Amino acid sequence: MKEFFILTFHFLRALLVVIKPGGVKSIVAENVMLRHQLIIIGRSRKRSPNLSVWDRLKLAFITAIIKPSSLFKNAIIIKPSVLIKFHKALVKKKYSALFSNKTRKKPGPPRPSQEVINVVIEMKQNNPRFGDQSIAMQINTNFGLALDKDVVLRILSKNYKPKGPDSGPSWLTFMGHMKDSLWSLDFFRCESLSLKTHWVMVVMDQFTRRIIGFSVHRGDLTGMAICIMFNKIISEKNIPKYLSCDNDPLFNFHRWKANLRILDIETIQSIPYAPSSHPFVERLIRTCRNEIQGQSLFFTSVDLQSKLESFQHYFNEYRTHMGLSGAIPNDVAENRTSQVINIRDFRPNSHCRGLFKLPAAA
Repeated sequence: MKEFFILTFHFLRALLVVIKPGGVKSIVAENVMLRHQLIIIGRSRKRSPNLSVWDRLKLAFITAIIKPSSLFKNAIIIKPSVLIKFHKALVKKKYSALFSNKTRKKPGPPRPSQEVINVVIEMKQNNPRFGDQSIAMQINTNFGLALDKDVVLRILSKNYKPKGPDSGPSWLTFMGHMKDSLWSLDFFRCESLSLKTHWVMVVMDQFTRRIIGFSVHRGDLTGMAICIMFNKIISEKNIPKYLSCDNDPLFNFHRWKANLRILDIETIQSIPYAPSSHPFVERLIRTCRNEIQGQSLFFTSVDLQSKLESFQHYFNEYRTHMGLSGAIPNDVAENRTSQVINIRDFRPNSHCRGLFKLPAAA
């Protein structure tokens, strides 16, 4: 047993002598280093030595074997500090190869498929006024995906370039538009092509965000005119218990108040000078101004009524709503789910005479 421990001790001692710098290994390394430097000098001749990448790597590898004290004796064309830098570069190259970005999986969500990218770009081209969140909700509703608005934003920033200030409806689309629980109520004003003032009454359901109807009146508003407009909208519809409106003097007409009493509808007025207390219908009016009034003209009240009814059908049946987490108003009202479309087999379907184009089953 004693002889075994003695042999083990001598074996480990001999192994340490071989591993540590110096000894026969160091002499061989010094010889290789001197020979390689002579090769470099012979190759460079009279001009200054020109070190290739292989020269640097080879000399840096030798520094790991040779004694540090021998570097000053055997370095002819370079300084020992430079050799140490070469060795550090070799170590850096080693670890960069082991932990390269090419082999390491990048963090973050998976890249969207080319079909999704094409659909996002096509929807933005067909609907320039849609934002990234509207596009994401519309795609998720139509195709049954879970696309985030940030992914849509990255796709558009990389692949979509707006046409500039001249972007808008084509001349064909433009000419086509020129010719032809609790509810909320409000008015907004439109000017015809001949600069005639038209008042539009809009009524919406606050729960489903569904547009109940539009009614157009040309000229000044009176109590009788407001009653006729409202009764036209609610005809053949279930009458609500409550009606929300703001503090506009138009709602103080005696005929209007008497009409609501006959219909057994209670009014809920918003806080004075606080539009945020009447937000849903105010946001709907903004949408109408942006998506209809801002992209088309009209001649008469009949022409305007036709355009608003077309927008009402598009808004209730096809357009996703942020306040409903991307759902469609009529889907919420009827408690149904939207049809999922195959992303590889669809066609753009026009609405409002080409103002909007949404994906539909081919």
